[in-house]
Amino acid sequence: MSDFVITSDAGKDMIEELPAVYGSVLEVQVILQAEGTQFDQLQSDLDDQLAQRFVGSATWSIEDWEEEFGIVPAAGQPLEQRRAIIKAKMRGYGKFTGRLMKNVAMAYENGEIDVSFNPASSTFTIRFISTLGAPPNINDLQKAIAEIVPSHLLVSYSYRYLTINEVNSMTINEIENHPLSDFAPFLD
Repeated sequence: MSDFVITSDAGKDMIEELPAVYGSVLEVQVILQAEGTQFDQLQSDLDDQLAQRFVGSATWSIEDWEEEFGIVPAAGQPLEQRRAIIKAKMRGYGKFTGRLMKNVAMAYENGEIDVSFNPASSTFTIRFISTLGAPPNINDLQKAIAEIVPSHLLVSYSYRYLTINEVNSMTINEIENHPLSDFAPFLD
């Protein structure tokens, strides 16, 4: 019996498929470890390639997605925000409706959003319900919305801030952990 241990997941799977007599042969164990390591790497590469085919999991291929949609990312923009811009572009095709606008907005917000229309003023209002203050990538959202909204319609944005009742029920520590921008629109 050898002290050699197969660490490769694929190598462990392969040795399970062999007759038990081969399990204790050092040469077989070494070969399965070597081949298993290669299969593990192949599986990892395949998983990574598959991940690049979806915007929500793309990492190193994000530039390809941006090029496909004609997006020039801002310098230093976080990966999640870059993904949100691409998702909004993907969702922003088709006939304009309030639902289309909501789909585009939700690609950025990842929270609860309400979209309403006021026919008298021809204004759509995007109201952020579950996020306090303006989302960090509000400028990108505004650009995406401007691209899909017909020019005769207006869009306004409504943000949620902490109410007096919410603040009254907080401890001092909880209040200190909120940025000033959660309390009022003019504080930052």
